Parts: sequence; C-alpha cells; structure tokens
Amino acid sequence: MAVTPQLTAVNDDGILPIVRVPVLDRKQSLFAYELLFPRPIGSDIEAAALAHTQATLSAIADGSLKRLVRDNRAFLHMSRDLLLQHADILRHNARLGASISADVGTDEQLLEKLRELKGHGCLFMLEDFNLPADPEHRAGVDALLRIVQFAKVAVDHRHPLAAKAHMDYVHAFGVKVIVTGVDTHETFVEYAEQDVDGFQGKYLLRPERVDMPRLTPSRLGVLRLMGALQDPDNGPVELGKIIRDDAILSYKLLGCVNSAYFALPRQLKSVEQAAVFFGVNRMRNWIFTMAVSGMDERPPELLRLSLIRAHMCEKLARAVRPELQEMAFTAGLFSLLDTLMNVSMAYVLEHLPLAIEIREALLEGTGPFAAILDQIRHWEQGELESGSSLSEQDVAAMATIYVEAASWADHVYAFADGSAAA
Repeated sequence: MAVTPQLTAVNDDGILPIVRVPVLDRKQSLFAYELLFPRPIGSDIEAAALAHTQATLSAIADGSLKRLVRDNRAFLHMSRDLLLQHADILRHNARLGASISADVGTDEQLLEKLRELKGHGCLFMLEDFNLPADPEHRAGVDALLRIVQFAKVAVDHRHPLAAKAHMDYVHAFGVKVIVTGVDTHETFVEYAEQDVDGFQGKYLLRPERVDMPRLTPSRLGVLRLMGALQDPDNGPVELGKIIRDDAILSYKLLGCVNSAYFALPRQLKSVEQAAVFFGVNRMRNWIFTMAVSGMDERPPELLRLSLIRAHMCEKLARAVRPELQEMAFTAGLFSLLDTLMNVSMAYVLEHLPLAIEIREALLEGTGPFAAILDQIRHWEQGELESGSSLSEQDVAAMATIYVEAASWADHVYAFADGSAAA
C-alpha cells in the first residue's frame, strides 16, 4: 500500500512531478540524466500531456529544472507541440536535450523544426530505437537518425546478436548508442566492451555477484566505523572521539553543517557541538555519508540515490509514524548498503547493530518502512505502484518531497566528495 504524503508539502505554485534517472558511462561516471514524469494510474493521457507541457515550461522558467540536474546533460521527453511552439527552450538551455519518440519520423513539419534546432547545437535522443519492417516507417526512423546525436537501444528483451544489429544500424548514421534495460552487472560488462556511450538500468542498484563475500580495506574501514557509530550508548562526546583522528572526515562534516544551506544562527566548531544541535542519530548518518564518499570503487550516483532515499523516507514517515522519522532516514540511507559495499545485505548487517525495524525493512521487506521504501523505489524509476491509490494531489506532494530530497542530497554529496566551494 502506498503511503500518502502530507499534502502540506505542496508549494502554492506546485512543483513539477519529475524524477531524474541516471545514465552512466563505461567508467560509471554520470553521462546524463533522463527526466521522467510519474503520473497516477488511470489518469487521462491527454490531460497529463497538457499538464506536462505547462509544468515543463514553468520549471524551466523558474530555474527548478536546472537546479535538479545541476550543470549536467539531461534529456527530457518533449511532445510535438512543445517542440513546435516552444523551441527556445532548447536554444536557451545548452545542456538540456529533447528525447523524441520514433513515431514522429513521418511528420515533415516537425522534422524541419528538429533540423533547424540541430543547426543551433540542440541535442536530441531517439527513444527506444526499434528497426521497423515496414519501409515507410523505416524511412521515418532513418530521417530521425540523420538528426539525433543519441539513440536508446533496449537490450533486456533482445538476443545479444539482435541488439548488436540494432546498434550497428544506429552507428551507421554516426549516432551514439545508449543501451537501456541493463539490469545485471553481467549485462553491463558484456556491453561495456562494445561501442556504447551510455548505460541505463537497475544494475546500478544491485551488488555485483561474488562467490565469496570480500570487503576491500576501504569498505572494511567504513564498516568498522559504522559499527562504532551505531552503539546506542554513544552520545555527542563519543561521536567526536570516534572521528577525532580523521581530519578529512571532520573537515567535510563541519563544512557541510556550517554551510549556508542550513543557515545556522552560529558556527559549530566541533563534531560534539554538531551532534548536540542536529541530534546524535542524524550525525551518525552524516558521518557515514562522508566516510562512504571516500570509497572510489562505487559510482558517485549510488551515494546520491542513497541520500535521496534517506530524505524521502524521513519525510514520508511523518504521515505514518512521526516518532520514527530519524529511524526512517537511516533505513533509506542504508537501503543501498549492499550495493555500496558490494556484498549481500545479510552479510553487511551482521556487522551492524541496527534497530529491528530497519533490519526488517532491509532484509525481509517488512515492518513500518517497507511500504515507504517500495514507494520510493517505484518513484525513482518514474513509475507509480500498480494499484496505487495516489491522487494527482498526492503525486504533487511526492514531487515536492523528491525535489527537496534531490537538492539536499546534491548539497551534502558536494561536501562529502570535496567538490563544494569553500
């Protein structure tokens, strides 16, 4: 059952119901974001399309879309009307590209507009490329391939030879390939050896398959730190002692809590002061975040996703169990712990004295946080749960929570990896 978010989270102006889905390159760095629009099951498609157009224009005008993707390349599905009537969107946003459906290849008016926009340096990506057998449709697809710079090729439902044939066809037009449906690390490895520029799929959220659980020295150090932090008897003084000898970790942590984002009335000069101000549980989670950022083995987007889940879990928990908000934050933050450590969740939790409610959610998918985590997993894929009872208003509330979470996660991560401005 979906958790209904508190509707007071909705802005008076409304916030675009949008989620950013990362596309990674072969080195696991961010290649681009794809921007998706969740909508309630059974909602009117035409009405949703109109709302999408209006919300897109509003989000670009007020800068919220740019804040969501920062300075990264991003692709947004744009309808025919949006492209024909509001072409300046792409001209004035160099890092924003349009994702285009293959069924518009016979629309000569739209093709002409796309050619014009490409001449201005605008970016285009062909959605879900599939080579049609019908000559007329193939001619339309070819016309699009002469315009776009990128094309998505799904590999989850194709034999590798068929996928290779599709990629070769795309490459013949000088178009770069983004493979989608990459849901296992084995699939990623297979296609990483080919001429592919971007990878998208659920493999990012899953640990690699290993015969024997093994922790690298950096992961083992983080796990030991986490174990020490989770001791329920630790207070502010104890937290300060645990990380006192790690100057870099302390610097990152204090830089983050004293940043303008939190607008504190006075500067916090020690971890002990920060733990008193923000609370011990919150500081435990932030110390974990700063420590994990030092592990170079995992994709940076993975930690960002963990932070987004943590913030969303905390906000959604207010609607069901307000007294468990801090615990919900931890459940969200640790929900990708198996993937961050690249071992099974059962193995990593053996080393951590977590509350039973958190263990139930992470190991068994039960307890007070299970439904919240499930709802967030659907949202971050641009989906709403099958049979979801979320109304349009609830979706707007989820959108607000998500945008706030993404902004907060980007801010904290910038301090964690040392990229924040001093």
